[in-house]
Amino acid sequence: MMRSTMPYLAALAVIVAGCQNAPVTGRNQLMLVPESQAIEASSQAYAEVLAPIQQAGKLNDNAAMKARVDKITARLVAQAVQYRPETESWDWQVAVIDEPKTLNAWCMAGGKMAIYSGIITQLELSDDEIAQIMGHEIAHALAKHTTERMSTAMASQTALQIGAMLLGSKGTGGAMALQAAAVATTVGVQLPNSRAQESEADRIGIELAAKAGYDPHAAPRLWGKMLEATGSRGQSDFLSTHPQSEKRQAALAELIPQMMPYFDDKTPRPAYRFKTA
Repeated sequence: MMRSTMPYLAALAVIVAGCQNAPVTGRNQLMLVPESQAIEASSQAYAEVLAPIQQAGKLNDNAAMKARVDKITARLVAQAVQYRPETESWDWQVAVIDEPKTLNAWCMAGGKMAIYSGIITQLELSDDEIAQIMGHEIAHALAKHTTERMSTAMASQTALQIGAMLLGSKGTGGAMALQAAAVATTVGVQLPNSRAQESEADRIGIELAAKAGYDPHAAPRLWGKMLEATGSRGQSDFLSTHPQSEKRQAALAELIPQMMPYFDDKTPRPAYRFKTA
């Protein structure tokens, strides 16, 4: 009996040892994957995602829009570096993808970003509103959310392997138990982290934008525009990964008084020089 539990205890020890505090907020995170590994994987994924888009002539083809996004994002990244000075060495990049019907934006580990033209044109976004989107996405990278998700996936796989080992059954009952274990892992580990990540990115993002000189009032206004344009959650790529709710808008609105001193600060707003995609 002792031997049968040893692999389980060893795996559990690895998971417990992987718990760390998130940068900026201090939230507890599961980190089994080094951030450097997540950044390397994201760099490769970024290139693979953008290659066919570039071949189709839909990458950074609108010079005015690209210049606008670059200017806003450069100010946000400068503030991000203030939170985590080591990120100054990241190869920060931002791409504008010409997809008029796509309302989306994202940021991978290491500061690999993209925003789709559709979210800018369909919602008629102001600079302040674009800053809220990009600030939120930068916050995901700043708070190591890609690394955290990779670690969660690793933990999920470990849980399945442990389940198979302890059950020791190849019959229907064993298969059903493994499926249940997978569902339990998703609900118990992945979903709470995802919600926490979104809340964390909202909190960091609005502050990044305010410190970069962009109006915090644009944050709840942006989500209102998004909901009005799409009608319901799931009708846009952005809302499928960034759930909309009245509570979320209210939470952002409550943060505005705290953010206004940053926005009202009259000191110069620095801009970061980063490579373009």
